[in-house]
Amino acid sequence: MSQPGAGIMSNLTTFSYFILGAYLNVGKLQYLYFTITALLYFVIVFVNTSLIVVIYVNRSLHEPMYMFLCSLFVNELYGSTGLFPFLLIQILSDVHTVSAPLCFLQIFCVHTYGSIEFLNLAVMSYDRYLAICSPLHYKTQMTSNNTAVLITVVWVCCLVNFLIQLSLNLRLTPCGNFLNSLYCQNYPVVKLACSDTNLNNIYGIFGIVLIIGVPLFPVLLSYTRILKVCFSGSKEARQKSVSTCTPQLVSLLNFSFGSCFEMLFDMTSLPSALRIFMSLYFLMMQPILNPIMYGIQMSKIRNVDRRFPGNAFFYGPSLCGITP
Repeated sequence: MSQPGAGIMSNLTTFSYFILGAYLNVGKLQYLYFTITALLYFVIVFVNTSLIVVIYVNRSLHEPMYMFLCSLFVNELYGSTGLFPFLLIQILSDVHTVSAPLCFLQIFCVHTYGSIEFLNLAVMSYDRYLAICSPLHYKTQMTSNNTAVLITVVWVCCLVNFLIQLSLNLRLTPCGNFLNSLYCQNYPVVKLACSDTNLNNIYGIFGIVLIIGVPLFPVLLSYTRILKVCFSGSKEARQKSVSTCTPQLVSLLNFSFGSCFEMLFDMTSLPSALRIFMSLYFLMMQPILNPIMYGIQMSKIRNVDRRFPGNAFFYGPSLCGITP
């Protein structure tokens, strides 16, 4: 494996590739890891695609909540496709390098996936807030047009936001091309720059506030109001609130844990295997957790999907008897 200084010619060199230094020499075990990763990717594609098809072909599921779920499942396919094919190639490769254009493309896919995921979950929390706390006004406020607008705003806002961030990165002059990671990430690439990165850092903080800070307040407010209904309402209202919000809360907490651990904690002191697992956690676990959790817990999806040949094995009895 190349050393951290490999490929550094001068402070003004523009590199055509990056070296990924987090891969371990596992010998013949690389074929086992390749098989496990390929199977995981297949499961992610299968379960997310199945639920997208189920929602699309059944008019009874053409409701705001299921449209937001469809957007969420599309994003899982988008994010995992930005990682898994690349990861599979690297696992079988003896030289772990990636061309600069492909590296920046992966940075764009991974970071927009994360932004879309969080904003989509934020919009879903608002949808549940209206359904539970303002049920009489739900259909007038959450129309099909409003649903489409919210989904479009989520995707466009995230794509445009990081496109600006990426354009700022492309103007930087790199000092090196060694990344101590399994895949291309934004901050490690920016850290390689010899040129001034103040503008990148300022816009990066602005992007975090815009994508995470601004939606965080309505998310907390929505679930606070929903919890208030849970504790003050009837038993039936409490059960309905819990059943419809549990998957979203679990998804939000799981994604927040994985992404915050990746962004806020220095993982260089962790054992290599644990560091690798945690760096991939939110990109691997979220795309498989969401479709399984929603498919099992939401009876309307489960009952429809059982009619599709080959899918019945995936949806067993409802967990804890929850039926939204």
